[in-house]
Amino acid sequence: MLNNVGGVDRGIRIVLGIALLVLGFLHVVTGTFAIVAYIVGAVALVTGLVRFCPAWSIFGINTRSAEQK
Repeated sequence: MLNNVGGVDRGIRIVLGIALLVLGFLHVVTGTFAIVAYIVGAVALVTGLVRFCPAWSIFGINTRSAEQK
């Protein structure tokens, strides 16, 4: 499994993931929106932490800079 998530992309994913999870846990969003926030937040957080996104690999996208490769 090669890393395909770069630094800026990784930071955005981690911040977005944490924000969505917090919105769900604090009941800012409820019902179906909370479930979606949990799922999207968890996926964004995990892909940011492991630096690999399956969707990016399917479409051939790589956001790592040339220095990181």
